[in-house]
Amino acid sequence: MKILIVSLCSLALATMVCGAQKQEKKSQPKKQAQTAQHAVKPARAAGGGAKKASTATHVQNNRSGHAVAAANNAQKNKKNQGSTAVNHGQKAKPAQTFNAANQTQKGKKHQTQAERQTAKAANAGQVNAAGKPNQAKRAATANQEAVKGKVAKNKPVKPQHFNLPKQPNTAKAPPVKFQQGRRIQGSQNWQGQRYAVFRNYNPQWHDQNWWRGHYGNNIVFVFGAPYYWNAGYWFPAWGYNANAYYAWDGPIYAHNRMPPDQVIANVQAALQQQGYYRGEVDGLIGPLTRGAIADYQRDHGLYTTSTIDQPTLQSLGIA
Repeated sequence: MKILIVSLCSLALATMVCGAQKQEKKSQPKKQAQTAQHAVKPARAAGGGAKKASTATHVQNNRSGHAVAAANNAQKNKKNQGSTAVNHGQKAKPAQTFNAANQTQKGKKHQTQAERQTAKAANAGQVNAAGKPNQAKRAATANQEAVKGKVAKNKPVKPQHFNLPKQPNTAKAPPVKFQQGRRIQGSQNWQGQRYAVFRNYNPQWHDQNWWRGHYGNNIVFVFGAPYYWNAGYWFPAWGYNANAYYAWDGPIYAHNRMPPDQVIANVQAALQQQGYYRGEVDGLIGPLTRGAIADYQRDHGLYTTSTIDQPTLQSLGIA
């Protein structure tokens, strides 16, 4: 009996175990399906994340592409700007060099002119010093230019006849005195045949008979003083009249035997027009007139004789 009860109990237990196993087998697919379903959702979620990530990557790539393109464009612009600047710089450098060269050349030119004016002023301060080397050198050069016809000449003018005062103004042109054996100062430096008359000049004192016997009709009177004509020049006839008035002791070159006072007056008028002479046209070769003649001679490359010589009269256009 006991065995039967045990057997029944065992059979019941076995049946229960089998049933539990079957029930467990039936529940596992459902659980696996639910587990798979739960697994699919994260996968889907993961897929969505990947899609978002892919989109973000695409956007980032686009942005990177734009940035790279912008960088390339900026680099090209900088390169083009640099090239343009270099080209402008290269174009500007020759222009600047050319302009600088022109300015330098002008500056040299203006400097050369200033140096010439300075040298001219320096020579002008020493023109009255006789026998100085620089004056002799300048005078020799001027004579060479005059001989070659390079001295500036004015247009020829027709000499005028001036109505001059009958009495000299001795205050402006004091009388000079006779000096035996006198030589014209500086004449030893005046080279050339046209200046030989100044180098050889030696004042002579003779009485009236001597002068008439030697020069006769070649004597004229200016302000009461006799002058004699010889080889194109007028000379004072010292001794003809012991009280004769002369403002200058030396030769005076004349054109077509024009009287000495008219020659002087024409020279004064010509120098007055050119701004060298500011005195009165009086026919007297006094200190003011001689100074104006000297200034004109220096400015025109002539020997500074301070009197009317052939080159000066020709330069003025009177002869």
